Amino acid sequence: QVHLVESGGGLVQAGGSLRLSCAFSGDTFSDYAMAWFRQAPGKEREFLAAMSRSGDTFVEEAVKGRFTMSRDNANNAVSLHMNNLKLEDTAIYSCAARLGGGITTVGYHYWGQGTQVTVSS
Repeated sequence: QVHLVESGGGLVQAGGSLRLSCAFSGDTFSDYAMAWFRQAPGKEREFLAAMSRSGDTFVEEAVKGRFTMSRDNANNAVSLHMNNLKLEDTAIYSCAARLGGGITTVGYHYWGQGTQVTVSS
């Protein structure tokens, strides 16, 4: 059973940076496409970025230029690097895994519990 654990969330001032990490376990990491989502209070879950097994990356237009995603196959982890954070970036951030396939915004089978990011003024 795939298990995902996010870390790195916290309180940050607007304009600051955070790096979120997602640790993968329970199967062969390199077989999975990975993605990051977030959900703000009262809003639907929002796709942020995805990375295929081969390392191709897609970042949602709304956060492109501020957020980047990286993958470390040696350590079975992905990261979300967030710069110039804004108040509206406050949300619970979750990573997700999908067996096989390329980049997609849907169809993820496994989800972490999420980590809270709060941006203050």
